[in-house]
Amino acid sequence: MITAPELEITVLVLGMVILMVEAFATNIDKRVLAFAAITGLAIVLLATFFVTPGASPSPTTGFWSFYTADRLSIFFKQFALVTTIFVLIMMTDYAPVVRSSFPGSTSQAGLGEFFALPIFTCVGLMYLVSAIDFVFIFVSLELVTISFYVLVSFTRRNPITLEAGIKYLVLSALSTAFLVYGIAWIFGVTGQTNLQRITEVLANPGTDRGAALLGMVFILVALGFKIAAVPFQIWVPDVYQGAPTPVTAYLSVGSKAAGFVVLLRVLQPFLALPQMQRLIVLIALLTLIYGNLAALPQANLKRLLAYSSIAHAGYLLIGVACFDGRAVSFYLAAYLLMTLLSFAVLIIVAQQTGEQISDFDGLAKRSPFLAFAMLIGMVSLAGVPFTAGFLGKFFIFYAALKQHQIALVVVGVITVGCGFYYYLKVVRAMYWQSTAKIDKIPVTGLSRLAISALIIATIWLGIFPQPVLDALQR
Repeated sequence: MITAPELEITVLVLGMVILMVEAFATNIDKRVLAFAAITGLAIVLLATFFVTPGASPSPTTGFWSFYTADRLSIFFKQFALVTTIFVLIMMTDYAPVVRSSFPGSTSQAGLGEFFALPIFTCVGLMYLVSAIDFVFIFVSLELVTISFYVLVSFTRRNPITLEAGIKYLVLSALSTAFLVYGIAWIFGVTGQTNLQRITEVLANPGTDRGAALLGMVFILVALGFKIAAVPFQIWVPDVYQGAPTPVTAYLSVGSKAAGFVVLLRVLQPFLALPQMQRLIVLIALLTLIYGNLAALPQANLKRLLAYSSIAHAGYLLIGVACFDGRAVSFYLAAYLLMTLLSFAVLIIVAQQTGEQISDFDGLAKRSPFLAFAMLIGMVSLAGVPFTAGFLGKFFIFYAALKQHQIALVVVGVITVGCGFYYYLKVVRAMYWQSTAKIDKIPVTGLSRLAISALIIATIWLGIFPQPVLDALQR
């Protein structure tokens, strides 16, 4: 029987082995390390299907009181592994850009670390989704954040990348300060850091709920930075645009998913406080409006996807406000597929032309396969029927209707219309805009396989969502 903690330990050992091989095997093609990492993570992913929910020790007392292996955590461990595998595949396509950022060094300079760091990020994400204690949440979150510090500024010879790294460093440090301060307030009120015990203390009428609510607001500010919710989204456009594109995809999907799982867990003790739900509804409305309106005038596709990420955080916050974990989880699964699909195409095309939407003009003639893949990604992000994005939005709005959150539904539907405009700009460029470029765009066999899998999964999940819903069934 495989226990859940063994999964993280295995991934951690894999990352350390990759780093050791990178340090001492100087004459090998460093892309072999990426393929080894992909193979190792795929084996761990397969092992997750043999972990029984609740099989690992997770009593409310004792050493394992900070860790849970419920169905939600196992699902998001699989989510983190799948995301990391696809990001590593993207990194193999991005390797020439990394090489060019280390002029004067060997042709393999930097690649080993570039392929190893996502593995350590994956460990942090896997721990984070199982964390049910504020101390463990803090440690896991810092493991993820420190890995992203390095990844965001990895091509540091590029001034835009360096600026993105500094902004991410400063604002992440600020969010960490809010998190620690919030934890201190809650511990001062309840004397506990374990979420289950905090729930029991807050149920006592004698507890100072006002002070606990203040602590939770500080934690909400910290998590707002991680999930890119308004008004804590200021770092997103510049960091997404400046970071290496595979890292942007990882930030957009992996970091956001872990942030929302943590948000669902830490909110549970505070459900009895009506002020908390009203605050989340307000943040969701602001995030929906800002993200969609700011995306409308964007001409850079990477920056458009950054504002799109903010908008999708708004839709996810609707599910959080209604505390519907299944709707949030399904939306995140759909978001994983369509976002990674869009970034996978962007990485390949950007190396040939650029990141502007105008650089995609006539892509359907230069590479019908990549144009079709981007078409599926864009229409799914927009929420066209028979795609994963449509059902994701449907479940979110259905949860809001059940909770009588009519304002959230109305604003959500209106902003979906905005999304159709800016996503279909990319489709128009690919299929209806003429271009003087006639060079074909090559696609490696591994990337073609990964993109094809994402296309199939995006359509399949939009038609037959039951397997994911069954996986989330408690």
